[in-house]
Parts: sequence; structure tokens; C-alpha cells
Amino acid sequence: MKKTHVNPVDLSQPTWVFGYGSLIYKVDFPFLQREVASIRGWQRRFWQGSHDHRGTPESPGRVVTLIPARGRVCMGVAYLVEHAVFEHLDHREKNGYQRFPVQLTLGKADQVTEGVVYVADQDNPAFLGSAPLEEVARHINRAHGPSGSNRDYLLHLAEALREIGDNDPHVHALEALLQPSADK
Repeated sequence: MKKTHVNPVDLSQPTWVFGYGSLIYKVDFPFLQREVASIRGWQRRFWQGSHDHRGTPESPGRVVTLIPARGRVCMGVAYLVEHAVFEHLDHREKNGYQRFPVQLTLGKADQVTEGVVYVADQDNPAFLGSAPLEEVARHINRAHGPSGSNRDYLLHLAEALREIGDNDPHVHALEALLQPSADK
């Protein structure tokens, strides 16, 4: 992914921010408008380490980032925010995430607009990368940080995705691995 140090989106005007992880369900910032949205060419993966929210520096959790994926569509939620909100969002997404410009498709009207998305690419020091699903699930199940358990993060995300009509195979496969079986 090409890194962009100067965001070409004019942040002095209200700007759309695409959320694909906890920004879907943990909205701790003011916004002007909220829309179910999608972006093309990306897929959500639990490949980013969380040293500050769902884990610790000694035992990081795993949270989602976006990985380029030709032909894929990633659903989430877009928020129209004022410029001042970026100070909070930049702090919240500080552990390896950078802001990048993105084209968003808003709602059912298929309105395409410009916005930004926070992505933690493989060059950041907290990037954990791919692992077998069972290993990722075990990692998530044992991690805990100042914002709570990593397991809760996954379960809240899976439920939030169902609420917006998204069946993300990666997230829901991990959720299934962490759900207690009916015969236990």
C-alpha cells in the first residue's frame, strides 16, 4: 500500500470516515450523519496487534485492519464528522493506523463519495499478520487490555456486522470458534 503523508481529502470541511471495526459499534465521538457504507478492493482481517486497547505491550491482542483484496467489498459504517473530531480519532487509532483517502459507497442509494479510512499496514511495528484461524481465535480468547477483553471486541464486531447485513466470513468464522458448543 502506498503511504500518504498528506491527506488529499479537505479535512477543513465535514469529512466521511469509514469504520470497519470497533468504529461500527463504539461511537465515542460526535458526528453529523451515519450511513451503512462499503469500500471496494479491501477485506477485513484480525492481523493488527493491539498494545493499547485489547492487549498490552507484553501480550498484544488482535484487532482488525484492512488488507487489499481485488474484487472484494468491505461493509462498514461511515460517519460524517467535523474537522475537530480527527484529533480524537487519530489518538484512538494511534497504534499503527494511518489515515488514507478512500472512495465510499453510502447506503442503499449507492452514492459514491470521498472520505478517509484508518488502515494499519504490514509495515507498522504492531502488525501481527496472518495465522491459522484456530491460532488467531486462541490468541483473541486469551488477550485482555485497558479497553476490555479481545474476545468481547470480536463478539461485538460480529454482532454489529450482522446488524448492518454483512456476513464477513473471516469475522464470523472466528466468532464460531469462540462460541461455546451446545453440548458442553
